[in-house]
Amino acid sequence: MELRYGINPHQAAASAAPLSPDGWPVRLLHGEPSFINVLDALNGWQLVQQASRALGRPAAASFKHVSPAGAAVSGPVDDVTAELFGIAGDEVGAVSSAYLRARDADPKSSYGDFAAVSHPVDAELAQLLTGMVCDGIIAPGYAPGTVAQLSRKKNGRFLIMEANEAFVPPRHESREVFGLRLTQQRDEVQLSSALLDRTVGDELPATALEDLLLGLAVLRFTQSNSVCYLRGGMTLGVGAGQQSRVDCTRLAGAKTDTWWLRRHPAVRALAFRPDVRRQDRINWQIRFVEGDLTLNEAKHLERALTTPAEELTPEERAQWLRRLDGVAFASDGALPFRDNVDHAHRHGVRYIAEPGGSIRSDEIETACREHHITLARTGLRLFHH
Repeated sequence: MELRYGINPHQAAASAAPLSPDGWPVRLLHGEPSFINVLDALNGWQLVQQASRALGRPAAASFKHVSPAGAAVSGPVDDVTAELFGIAGDEVGAVSSAYLRARDADPKSSYGDFAAVSHPVDAELAQLLTGMVCDGIIAPGYAPGTVAQLSRKKNGRFLIMEANEAFVPPRHESREVFGLRLTQQRDEVQLSSALLDRTVGDELPATALEDLLLGLAVLRFTQSNSVCYLRGGMTLGVGAGQQSRVDCTRLAGAKTDTWWLRRHPAVRALAFRPDVRRQDRINWQIRFVEGDLTLNEAKHLERALTTPAEELTPEERAQWLRRLDGVAFASDGALPFRDNVDHAHRHGVRYIAEPGGSIRSDEIETACREHHITLARTGLRLFHH
């Protein structure tokens, strides 16, 4: 497979070739992928395939720069998301609901994403994608007519890839860096509820088990260090690629707060002019929630609205954030200090999954007990680089 270019446009002569005698894990149906497009497709497909197998429902992910901006399994599409896309949330099909919920975790970052779904693309999802800024999709199949419909996106540059569900990857994988070939055994541990059996505190309810399992699938294909917050079968905030784990925790926590504050009545009451595009509405909602508008931004927001916005006071923000509860939190590596637990608690976390085994595990357990958080120690580190 010839690629448009490598990681950067000036890195030419890029290509992809299968290593396994079983052939290609994916098939290009339309478009010219770049190096990063292929990485997003391969990581995204593995994530949704494993999440769907573990949870028994269709799964979707929205990838940007080789990490998921959001991921979810099928489920209810709430009023905020439904209103944004002009749909009836209770009538959305399973695959479409999974993708809409995945994209809603961080819709600003999902602008121009690479989508991945565990089940074939149907007419409903294809129609939704035609109205979104999305660069491509990978799926195990496509309903008749959907490939032709999607191939017209982006002036014919939309990428369409088909995953081979029967493909079995080699047991070992290699990477060449600066004249060295690094080889390791592929991570083949199956994700199941058995990983969450060792708990401290109250028993994990079924909903938390599902959320944490989804979290493990997300972290497995997110650049480390990484953590994620989840609730109701969807990510609320993903923190990726930070050198400090607590920075990941705080970053993902801020995204979780933004997700929740977008549901505040004052944000939903923002009256945008009819000509303001959907993505611009999303971006303005987020900037309004963040509350640190520059003078220039404030002027542009005022022009985008039909009536002036009523700012959220610090008291209103704090009161609304206290209503967020029942959140699950997963970490790809052991929590090294209790500050991760203390920060996670600020964002409604009641359940935590982490490998355990740090020299301060006792402090982590103590912090969880103080905050009435159920702690599950998986014994499984999920670093991804």
